[in-house]
Amino acid sequence: MGFLLRMAITAAGLWLAARFVTGISIADNETLVFAALLLGLVNAFVRPIAIFLTFPITLLTLGLFLWVVNAGMLGLVASLLEGFRVAGLGPAMLGSLIVGFTGWLGSWYVGPKGRVEVMVVRR
Repeated sequence: MGFLLRMAITAAGLWLAARFVTGISIADNETLVFAALLLGLVNAFVRPIAIFLTFPITLLTLGLFLWVVNAGMLGLVASLLEGFRVAGLGPAMLGSLIVGFTGWLGSWYVGPKGRVEVMVVRR
């Protein structure tokens, strides 16, 4: 359940990025779903290796280079998936900002174990 929710949140972020960033386009809804799934897989397997390899420059830029790494992951997904297009580094960076922000908002509702969590506070 949590995986599907995370994928839906990623798909929403990709849809918003395609809607508001000139240079990012998604052909149809099927491509959107596959892009969200592929981005999740790339972030799970390729991104940790990229972060490890770029650790010195990430340290020098106080973590800001992670934004470039995220843009690279978005560009990698676009290069692997026909129907999803990112037209360069600028659109990729803006798109990764939007996708990252929606993922951050979505993480409020999906716990670390991948379950939907609701906190109830009683007085």
